[in-house]
Amino acid sequence: MTPSPYAAALARIPVREHRTEVLGTETAWWEYGPADAPTIVIVHGFRGDHHGLEPVVAHLPGFRIVSPDLPSFGASAPFADRPHDIAGYSAWLAAFIDAAGIDGAHVLLGHSFGSIVSAAAVADGLAPRRLVLVNPIGAPALEGPRGVMTRLAVLYYRAAAALPERAGFGLLRNGAIVRVMSATMAKTRDRDLRRFIHDQHDRYFSAFSDRDAVLEAFRASVSHDVSEYAERITVPTLLVAADRDDITPIDAQRALVRRFPDATLEVIADVGHLIHYEAPAEAAAYVAPFAAAGATA
Repeated sequence: MTPSPYAAALARIPVREHRTEVLGTETAWWEYGPADAPTIVIVHGFRGDHHGLEPVVAHLPGFRIVSPDLPSFGASAPFADRPHDIAGYSAWLAAFIDAAGIDGAHVLLGHSFGSIVSAAAVADGLAPRRLVLVNPIGAPALEGPRGVMTRLAVLYYRAAAALPERAGFGLLRNGAIVRVMSATMAKTRDRDLRRFIHDQHDRYFSAFSDRDAVLEAFRASVSHDVSEYAERITVPTLLVAADRDDITPIDAQRALVRRFPDATLEVIADVGHLIHYEAPAEAAAYVAPFAAAGATA
């Protein structure tokens, strides 16, 4: 295990683990910080789990952070009776917030694929006080600067689907392919931080329980984006973007923010799609006052 540069800050924050049945399947979730502090519900990205956003959690000590593993990822079970698509995850998110006993006075934060899920849920009627989207998927993935890489990823996931189950799992969890993905996304030149990022992906990027669910979620991740839902989101919204994001270029983020009735865009320099690993303190510095204002609204 590669030491986390954020371990000391995270260790100062109390954490409690929970299991709750949501829509007929077990959801694992973690609760950080004081139980009586303002609440932020955070939704991780594709093939991740709650560990990925812990560096941001480490820099938000004044909040209660509720961090579930998406169904079929991390320690959460797959859906029993619905596809792992945006509609399924949107319905699950609303049901999870209700099952976890979270009232309306909360802020919702989604990262990457979680930005699509969160935006869809709010557009469908979920009513947080405020919405935060970190590294939002703001344009179709196939049209971004790495559109060719996305098409290769489509072929990779199709191959995993076509193979027998054991071989398909092996391809999805292939360490060399996971490392290429990690190296492509990481922009930092700090060797220790790069080692930490690669270790995180090695440990958690393959923590899924169902091959078909992963393939369904991948199709959802490249078939939808936040721009589909922006005009129907009326709560104050904060976009935290990166100027070197290969998935959604910064010009697309500037176009995206204009589609919301009430949104602000903050840009972190010299970072790509891994704001949560490479610049969590900078992200938290934008999130904290925005979320605090929502708690007192």
